[in-house]
Amino acid sequence: MSLAANIMDEIKNAMKAKDTVALEALRAIKSELLLAQTASGSKEEISAEEEIKLLQRLVKTRKESARIYTEQNRPDLAEPELAQVAVIEKFLPAQLSEAEIEAIIAKIIADTGATGIASMGKVMGVASGQLGGAADGKTISTIVKKLLV
Repeated sequence: MSLAANIMDEIKNAMKAKDTVALEALRAIKSELLLAQTASGSKEEISAEEEIKLLQRLVKTRKESARIYTEQNRPDLAEPELAQVAVIEKFLPAQLSEAEIEAIIAKIIADTGATGIASMGKVMGVASGQLGGAADGKTISTIVKKLLV
């Protein structure tokens, strides 16, 4: 089942359950999917890889908002953002642990023969391609920097 169809089913379930937080998060996903589909001017489905990137961007945005709200001592605004993150993450592939990511990146560094921080771009390109939706870019970047220094 495609992500769009899956989202529609979940929206129906959230409406029946009167779950406003889930409904808001699901409607945001649906909106972003529609925007991504119509951005190219065609009604074609977007690829699974683009769907994952879209979901990761939504999660990142909400986590950043929650962090800002927490810094400003507004837990009443941060909690719904984090609740929406939990709803959106259900549609993402399982995330790898930092130890697993570190092992994969260490292998990439060994395979590419990268040395020093100057090789970071090459390693990041390969790592981002291999890890796709299984890890966010910030985590990958942090681990690459740690291993190359």
